[in-house]
Amino acid sequence: MMKYKGYIGHVEYDDDAKIFHGEVVGLSDIITFQGKSVGELEEAFKGSVDDYLVWCKERGEKPEKTFSGTFNLRIPPELHAKLALHAKTIGVSLNSYVTEKLRISID
Repeated sequence: MMKYKGYIGHVEYDDDAKIFHGEVVGLSDIITFQGKSVGELEEAFKGSVDDYLVWCKERGEKPEKTFSGTFNLRIPPELHAKLALHAKTIGVSLNSYVTEKLRISID
């Protein structure tokens, strides 16, 4: 994973072509980059993000940001109630409770 100006790039290596290629994640617009070395890849990633920001400015559009920190999750009402009750019981908000459970699950 690469980070630049609040944008996140996901990178893969193509063993056949002997090249790194990546994409900025979390946007509806598609921003890609590639390089034969880590240095080239980093330069291409930053250049692609900078080009995207210039493109948005020229069009008078606000650039998208990756991962705002907000997402909707549909769960059964019974589970929602259980989670809310448990969070209240331990004295935290539902958001804090779920955030901590998600953080634990990926660490």
